[in-house]
Amino acid sequence: MKQLFYFSLAFLSIIACKKEPKNYLSFSGKITDKNSDSLLILNPKTGFKKTIKLNSDGTFSDTLTIKPGLHVIFDGKEKTTAYFKNGLELNMTLDTKNFHETVSFTGEGATESNFLAEAFLLEEGLIKSREIFNLSKEDFDTKLKSYAANFKKRLSDNNSDSIFVADQEKRLSTIINYIEKYYNQTSSLTKGMASPKFVNYENFNGGTTSLDDLKGKYVFIDIWATWCIPCLNQIPFLKKVEKEFHDKNIEFIGISIDQKKDHELWKKMVVDKELKGTQLFADNNWNSDFIKSYKINGIPRFILIDPAGNIINSRTPRPSDPELMKLLKSLKL
Repeated sequence: MKQLFYFSLAFLSIIACKKEPKNYLSFSGKITDKNSDSLLILNPKTGFKKTIKLNSDGTFSDTLTIKPGLHVIFDGKEKTTAYFKNGLELNMTLDTKNFHETVSFTGEGATESNFLAEAFLLEEGLIKSREIFNLSKEDFDTKLKSYAANFKKRLSDNNSDSIFVADQEKRLSTIINYIEKYYNQTSSLTKGMASPKFVNYENFNGGTTSLDDLKGKYVFIDIWATWCIPCLNQIPFLKKVEKEFHDKNIEFIGISIDQKKDHELWKKMVVDKELKGTQLFADNNWNSDFIKSYKINGIPRFILIDPAGNIINSRTPRPSDPELMKLLKSLKL
């Protein structure tokens, strides 16, 4: 009887010592060269929102009681995504100087969040370079299938949480649908197709200029506006490109899509920034036919057209990208 008593006591002790699943997430880490003094954690689907304070050295540690799902981590300037659920002990490190390339998770539950970081780089490489939208239909389909296969393989290799896998499969479907829809909308803008035309745009030097006036020359077009900071940041790089090819068979065109109320501001900026090339003012800002025909919904945008008026690249690299110089040199101007 006494033996039974001690056995029962030992058994109860084991049960008592057994680790109970936590009803919260432990989240810690370090941000190198932090952009702010806190991290903002968001889940748009559930409405979850929490601010985590960063120490002076960029370290942090906190607990969150949450529903399983993708959560945005915003550092005041850039953001990444992680998979959170209660019971995990997750650690994140990153360096803001190379934000997305350095995001790394360790600890329990790191597999899913590391997958998200890798998937972002894959997606960014596929979409943001815009090269896929300049491919032939056959090459486009091959590239898209390769991306989907790579995505699925990485997902299956991770042995991830079932809820996470289902969510990522939906995400893949959304990405593929977006890319296919956008490609179909811009298929008329692929290499070799006749470029949409601008007609009688006001020329800063007087009179008007149309695309047809430039036939016989290569044409590099910069779509910009006085209020667009990224556009202005490209000016020093563009000047270097223009200087490199100033005596070649290429015309550099700047097209401002400022509103008419900012017409004088445009003229002043052309002078103040000492803009080179041919500076034009679009006839109806974003609603100009040329802008709409090129499906432009963000600037700066750079376009390269051949002497016959056909598209070489409807989304060339920016002047700050060395690839633009390589592209122009390949034309043997």
